[in-house]
Amino acid sequence: MDFYEAAHRPPRFVSGPGDEPQRESQMIRDIEEAGAWLEGLINVERRPDWPYARMGLAPIRALLERLGSPQGGLAFLHVAGSKGKGSTALFAEALLGAVGEEVGTFTSPHLERWTERVRIGGRDVEADALVSAVERIRPHVEAMRRSSPDEAPTFFDATTAAALVCFRDAGVDRAVLEVGLGGRLDSTNVVTPQVACVTSIELEHTDRLGDTLAAIAGEKAGILKPGVPAVVGELPREALEVVVARARELGAPLARAGVDFEGRALPGGRVWLRDGPVEVEAALRSPAPHQAGNAALALACVRRAGGVDDRELAAGAEAALAAVSLPGRAELLRRSPAILVDSAHTRASALALARVLEELGRPPTRFVLSISAGKDIGSILEALLPFARSVTVTRAERARSLAPAEVADAIRLLAPEVPVRVVPNPHLALRAAAEALEDDACLCTAGSVYLAGIARQVLAAAEPAARVAVSRRPPPSSAIDG
Repeated sequence: MDFYEAAHRPPRFVSGPGDEPQRESQMIRDIEEAGAWLEGLINVERRPDWPYARMGLAPIRALLERLGSPQGGLAFLHVAGSKGKGSTALFAEALLGAVGEEVGTFTSPHLERWTERVRIGGRDVEADALVSAVERIRPHVEAMRRSSPDEAPTFFDATTAAALVCFRDAGVDRAVLEVGLGGRLDSTNVVTPQVACVTSIELEHTDRLGDTLAAIAGEKAGILKPGVPAVVGELPREALEVVVARARELGAPLARAGVDFEGRALPGGRVWLRDGPVEVEAALRSPAPHQAGNAALALACVRRAGGVDDRELAAGAEAALAAVSLPGRAELLRRSPAILVDSAHTRASALALARVLEELGRPPTRFVLSISAGKDIGSILEALLPFARSVTVTRAERARSLAPAEVADAIRLLAPEVPVRVVPNPHLALRAAAEALEDDACLCTAGSVYLAGIARQVLAAAEPAARVAVSRRPPPSSAIDG
């Protein structure tokens, strides 16, 4: 179903007396129907005409009140940032699990399945549990949309509420919430956490968050709360000054990467972390050197959230961190020939991907690229093209991806010696690149979260000699959220 068709479907409820909507006999029965209903909500990331100023916390607060405040009584770690927040959240989940806690984790986007967004105990939530949560939310959202469309819950309000309902139902010991967009006005910012984290800050979503590092830092720092410990990564000076000032204003104790704790990448894919008396060396599954910093942030967050014994944490951290899977983030699906799935779509993330390729020995790389509209094509290509043996340009998402011909022209301008091929169908593009992959080379996807999701389906079972398993499932149309 097309997004706008779904967005304008007639509501599936009839209003009744009072605030309680009356359900129709037809209810959401499975995860496909739950996903289709969620897609029908206003997703601010997909509505360039929806001003950021109209985003706000009133709709999510009203929705949660209708649901009996599922966030009440839960303990939270809250993670914002331009990059690294999802990885930090998953590392924190693993560390809390290592000390025996049942952890709920809310991240976005999903790459292949809706259930990826909500995790319980280190695993995707059961589909039935998520369907039940969405069905309980649906009549309230539809009633609010009908009574006041301009102030109704958004797509991300609904998914956040569904996660909180799942956490309450599961009785988790602690929940880790990843911010979707910004921080100050993000749907997740309805909680008072035990610790707030800002992983990194770069120019992103400038139409909604501001066009300077200081303005964006102000939005990210909006998750800080009075007296609540805060943890920050290595931020640009302009951004750091804003976060430090906000923490001081709120009386929030601030821990800084490289000052109060640290993380370093070691040879062989290992990392070294230190925070106070806790020192950990571990092998990560990701070959990306920058994940050492995200793991260090997670360790700092867990310690400052309280309730964790340092000796128990140190004893379990190595195995816990080594087991963390980071889908679509410099994910090495195979080593020989190498298949690397990444979703780099900014200058900073493209440079980080370039460092991963350096760590892999600079293999000649066959890139498959799909770049979303509004991204800085030049800076992404400048970081990646020095590694390119060839580039296949595709279009992973009809509504958001740039025309492949436009990207191909930019490649030819910057690197005329690199062969470029346009294959609009992403499944065919990935299969063709895999079939052409030599033993000494690397196949790497970049430029789009949508493409990373498709690549994980298509390439996970890839084998040499053209035996590539191709999935015909469409890409997740809500891969990027507001």
